Amino acid sequence: MTFKIESHNHPSYVEPYQGAATGVGGIVRDILTMGARPVAVMDSLRFGRIDAPDTARVLPGVVAGIGGYGNCLGLPNVGGEVYFDDSYAGNPLVNALCVGVMRTDGIKLAKADGPGNHVVLFGARTGGDGIGGASVLASATFDDDGKPAKRPSVQVGDPFTEKLLIECCLAIFAADLVVGIQDLGAAGLSCAITELASAGDVGMRVRLDVVPLRDSSLAPEEILMSESQERMCAVVEPEKLARVLELCERWGVTATAIGEVTDTGRVDIGWHNEQIADLPPRSVAHDGPIYDRPIRRPDDLDALQADSPAVLRRPSTVDELRETLLRMISAPNLAGKRWVTDQYDRYVQGNTALAHPHDAGVIRIDESTGLGVAVATDGNGRYCRLDPYVGAQLALAEAYRNVAACGSRPVAVTDCLNFGSPEDPTVMWQFAETVQGLADGCVELGTPVTGGNVSFYNQTGSTPINPTPVIGMLGVIADVANRVRIGWPEGCRLLLLGSTRDEFGGSEWAWHVHGHLGGRPPTVDLAAERALADVLVGAADAGLLRAAHDLSDGGLAQALVESAIAGCVGASVRLPGDPFVALFSESAARAVVAVDPAEEAAFGDLCAGAGVVCTVLGETGGSMLTVDGVFDVSLDELRAAHKSPLPARFD
Repeated sequence: MTFKIESHNHPSYVEPYQGAATGVGGIVRDILTMGARPVAVMDSLRFGRIDAPDTARVLPGVVAGIGGYGNCLGLPNVGGEVYFDDSYAGNPLVNALCVGVMRTDGIKLAKADGPGNHVVLFGARTGGDGIGGASVLASATFDDDGKPAKRPSVQVGDPFTEKLLIECCLAIFAADLVVGIQDLGAAGLSCAITELASAGDVGMRVRLDVVPLRDSSLAPEEILMSESQERMCAVVEPEKLARVLELCERWGVTATAIGEVTDTGRVDIGWHNEQIADLPPRSVAHDGPIYDRPIRRPDDLDALQADSPAVLRRPSTVDELRETLLRMISAPNLAGKRWVTDQYDRYVQGNTALAHPHDAGVIRIDESTGLGVAVATDGNGRYCRLDPYVGAQLALAEAYRNVAACGSRPVAVTDCLNFGSPEDPTVMWQFAETVQGLADGCVELGTPVTGGNVSFYNQTGSTPINPTPVIGMLGVIADVANRVRIGWPEGCRLLLLGSTRDEFGGSEWAWHVHGHLGGRPPTVDLAAERALADVLVGAADAGLLRAAHDLSDGGLAQALVESAIAGCVGASVRLPGDPFVALFSESAARAVVAVDPAEEAAFGDLCAGAGVVCTVLGETGGSMLTVDGVFDVSLDELRAAHKSPLPARFD
């Protein structure tokens, strides 16, 4: 397996449909370049306030672009996130993830080798779209009117060409016809040829006048920098060139040998009979400047952390608790996202075992054994604003927990780190704390980071976004038939796993009800997260779980409502301790599970052996969610409150 997540934030603000679409296309090509067949995608999205005029422009275009490109490729979109916050106004985050399947002995490297080998450019013809994308859109802040100082052309995607390119590449890989290969993304051909040459410690001679163009007026520097999509650059041995060109022609893919590998250690770029560049590739690809940016803890952080949500008024009566529950499940960040995910094909190819609204997407990768993988993305900018070290670990822990809750063993991480301008010392402090938090957390959880992306300059004027590391977690499940859904059936015992504390710093309740951001985020206990994951995965393997759902944003109340709606079955629960804290606390390392009464003792033994606190909540059944026997809400009322906010705003 291979997986990766990357951002396409600024292009998606300038031109939402194409910015998001080409973000999907780019991450799919990253996976393809490894020698893998892409099998699924997911996305993590963040926008300004749901009622902001610009959100009405950006969100529908982004969602349509993701759906339009991914659906045309025939790749299931199995999950992700959609969040709203003032800090993303004018700076939407569009982070796209792709998963691919490959044989370990079929890995392809972005590395040129063998003087005399051909450099082959194949895929779409080169146009003027995207010129300046990497140098301007990726590194320019927006002014207070939401406009970049320079407005380069956003890349234009063609998913049908990409589908042909995917199949063409896989045929080339199957015939073992390439020495090295790289997709053309940021900075286009200039980046691809220098990175290939630098990685192989060789030289390269390239002639731009033979590059297939769809705009004959392009100057040589524009050909080099164009970010036209659906293109690949491969290194091919002379005796295999004809076969590569034949396969490209079979798939209707334009292919041209534009140069050759040399032993000079330099990249020589020509235009007709003129040399326009001659440089050592490492100076461009790997030996870039190392910045020693100043770092300063934000001046307002002490006051922010001291502003505890404990002073906020809490619901105290039965009627107020019921009203708060309905208000919370209809909050933009907690409300159902079917309006978004219904625009994506979640089941194309027939291997999707779980998709939204479940905790993780699950894909079968081996039909004979049922072997599958689970993937989830998570992040919380408010937690990271209060404490980026802790916030990063909370995002890591939630992704870990989501994968485990579906019965899959978490094994690896990819991350997309979204921040404001690195020229701001306080942003650099947030970035450094986040990276250290992730590094320490991954060591403790035993989850290697296989790759990812850093996106800076996400800010309007002098106002940066909340620091937002998005974590992608991959898990392995031996047989997708044993996957665990969030929706419970009738007649189960409901159990709460983990300890609940009075933790509301950065919580959805504090933000949505009171507009408050302050205090400390929930406590991180990675040992408890590991123990909880062991219980969830072990219980799934043993067939003890009828349903499971992690607890995170919105707390127990949100998990109960989502599970009841997903299973179309109500429940009667008895809350331990203070009802408000029990319902809305966002303490980590928790999950709610449903087990058959006959399996309750065996499950309890599993929890006791792992040291996981297990509390009986109640039973499933009926068409009402009844809390402490004192208030209840019908499934119809829950469903209406939960699903209506996005359709009401964007239909």
